[in-house]
Amino acid sequence: MYRWLLCFRYLRTRYIALASVISVTLGVGTLIVVNSVMSGFSAEMHDKMQSLASDIVIESHASNGLTNPEAHLAEIRRLVGNQLAGSSFSVHTPAMLAIEHNGQVIRHQVNLTGLDPETYASVTDFGKYLLHPENRKQVQFQLREDGYPDRDPHYKWGAEYRQWRLGIEKARSVERERLEMARMETEGSLAEDSEAQAGPSFGQMFPTDVEETATPGSTEDFAEETTDFPGLVLGLATCSFRTRTANDEVQDFFYCRPGDDVRLMFANASDKPKAINQKFTVVDMFESGMSEYDGSFAFCDIRQLQELRGMIDPQSQSRSVTTIQLRLVEGANLNAVRDTLQARFPANQFAYNIQTWRDMQGPLLAAVAMETTILNILLFLIIAVAGFGILATFFMIVVEKTRDIGTLKALGASSGGVMSIFLSYGLTLGIVGAGVGLVGGLLFVANINPIAAMIETVTGQEVFDPTIYYFNEIPTIVEPLTVTWVMIGAVMIAVMASVLPALRAARMHPVQSLRYE
Repeated sequence: MYRWLLCFRYLRTRYIALASVISVTLGVGTLIVVNSVMSGFSAEMHDKMQSLASDIVIESHASNGLTNPEAHLAEIRRLVGNQLAGSSFSVHTPAMLAIEHNGQVIRHQVNLTGLDPETYASVTDFGKYLLHPENRKQVQFQLREDGYPDRDPHYKWGAEYRQWRLGIEKARSVERERLEMARMETEGSLAEDSEAQAGPSFGQMFPTDVEETATPGSTEDFAEETTDFPGLVLGLATCSFRTRTANDEVQDFFYCRPGDDVRLMFANASDKPKAINQKFTVVDMFESGMSEYDGSFAFCDIRQLQELRGMIDPQSQSRSVTTIQLRLVEGANLNAVRDTLQARFPANQFAYNIQTWRDMQGPLLAAVAMETTILNILLFLIIAVAGFGILATFFMIVVEKTRDIGTLKALGASSGGVMSIFLSYGLTLGIVGAGVGLVGGLLFVANINPIAAMIETVTGQEVFDPTIYYFNEIPTIVEPLTVTWVMIGAVMIAVMASVLPALRAARMHPVQSLRYE
């Protein structure tokens, strides 16, 4: 009993014990907050990566793709059995996207993906990242009349906007022809020549009566042009940029929108590639929140892309694909299925690359895991510093309480009893510090977004810039196992820091301790 009484007496009377508790508290709280935020980011990334990629991807490196995909899929079904939950074919090819905007051409390199609207939803969650609510239910590469979100303050997206734009373009074309004829008649009048070369503009470059004929609802003559080109879904970042307005509001500014036409240039599927230059109509946009996808992907119907690239056998009418995507049942061993397929389609015989979604995103996932590990090591040093503080405190107590220790041992206290006083002291410091740090860390995580907003208000500095991270809030996930290990580690460091002073106190001889008293 005397051990705990002395332990609590030291805790109550020494302010340095409070400093040690605060050090442990800060270390534990910081580790909980950092791990929760990193887990939130990691989970957000995992969720988006897994939902945008199928469980297993079989990709052909041949120029003409993977021929007779139905036979391959039948063999895959035989090998995988009831572990297969869904499958879909797709065609992937690099392409150059060209967007005309205010008389200029903006180019982006994109990964053009031809997907099957009927089966793609069975292997990925692609649909839930589309902006139009109807396309989230069933993907269609057709321009819809309305229902698009109000993301653009200047234009209403959809078929009505397209008809209005076509009317404007037609009126401009007519006016340019008129101006050209006038220029030729007047032998290049400087004023008319300057106006003719001014290029497209939304200003008053043609008479009001011409512009009035191109207002929404009065361009029925051009309505048939709305379906001339294949439909295309663009990643949001390929056709917009995110910045802050004068009112300090985050806003997307669009180069093009659903209803606009863009050009894509890509190679055909022959052994001697030729460039295909095709015009597409933007029918929707894709926003996953990951710049890797939003800034580099464009999607169209697989059948149209196969026709454009010449991936249809003229005799058998069999369509080639570049990728077979598989979704397995929940709980299936992805690596085992991958190994089975790799054994059936060896790389030295087939030009196939068979990977799981984790294999494809391996470098990024490894980088996040490495960052988390390094942060944990660095932040755990805070608790280690607290441990050295406890060590120094205990040595001071042992020196100051030499006479008391000698008295206790002279009265019959065992070496183990004296040692347990200091070990109990360290254990109590660790438990109290870790407990307060746990409560503080969890409260901070629960209110991290209001705290971030308050810091932004006080300092005027952006803590979590949505123009960079594309998240509305800081994502957090508290993992009980991680919290448990942090608590155990903090308590263990506090106890281990008290071992050496406790051993020194236990080894004191009562006669030597009282010799000079």
